[in-house]
Amino acid sequence: MIKKFSAEFIGTFWLVLGGCGSAVLAATFPGVGIGFVGVSMAFGLTVLTIVYALGHISGAHLNPAVSVGLWMSGRFNAKELLPYIIAQVLGGIAAAAVLYVIVTGNGSEIGSFAANGYGDHSPGGYSLLAALVCEVVMTFMFLLIIIGATDERAPKGFAGLAIGLALTLIHLISIPVTNTSVNPARSISQAIFVGDWALSQLWLFILAPLVGAALAGIVYKLVFQKN
Repeated sequence: MIKKFSAEFIGTFWLVLGGCGSAVLAATFPGVGIGFVGVSMAFGLTVLTIVYALGHISGAHLNPAVSVGLWMSGRFNAKELLPYIIAQVLGGIAAAAVLYVIVTGNGSEIGSFAANGYGDHSPGGYSLLAALVCEVVMTFMFLLIIIGATDERAPKGFAGLAIGLALTLIHLISIPVTNTSVNPARSISQAIFVGDWALSQLWLFILAPLVGAALAGIVYKLVFQKN
């Protein structure tokens, strides 16, 4: 369990550092900013690399919603659910702390710090309802892909590629709406450092991904699971 806890901690640390770090440090860098596309690719690459590096140890969930979805599908032990979620949240917070030190190293303020938001804090000004629907649906599709790609009937060795590309596509769609969560650990880590509005809106980015993941787990189990 210590190996699994450590793998989830480090994996989520890498996800938040790579994904949110690219958003905060490189997205709008003068002249060579990577923009939405670059940030989307960064999130996908963090998952792709960790799935192949540590997936054989913990499954590389890196996300409480993934753990919940796999549990709902019958593919994950309930006894490991809480330890995984704790490791993921702590890994995300540790990455946000490192990112905070880096961002403020030249005297800059952290600004929105890639936190998730809706309404006035949505990159595109999208409403609470739009953000809620977006996060539920995106997480639902993400979990369907994860569960399907790791099914014993799926082609072997390609799960990491499918999952990483799925997360990239999800970000390409939803960064303008919510800055893309689909991961409560990622949302919690950034909101803690921003405080204020980010904490007041955090409930949506915990609830919606968990609901979407749970629905995906149920649907896969009832419709697609091998009898």
